[in-house]
Amino acid sequence: MTPVTNNDPLDFLNSNPQGMQSAGSTDLVQQLLYEIIRVKEIIVYYDSIPNGGGQLGSSILNELVSEAYQSLVNYDTVLMKKYYDLLLNCD
Repeated sequence: MTPVTNNDPLDFLNSNPQGMQSAGSTDLVQQLLYEIIRVKEIIVYYDSIPNGGGQLGSSILNELVSEAYQSLVNYDTVLMKKYYDLLLNCD
């Protein structure tokens, strides 16, 4: 019988208390997942701006995250790199 392994795709975030190290120690999928998570936190900030002041920024970032996630699902490395670069510059 084979032992049960933890197949959590975000395990690299939990097992490394300092967050991600350098780009050499992780792959593109992990880096893109990290950026998606980071940008989702920014979206929460935009959504919290009163009177809908962050609605445009939130919707743009939501669309970007959605497309980045779709590139992961399709394992399209060209698009993954593109969305990684785009998400990296979101703030």
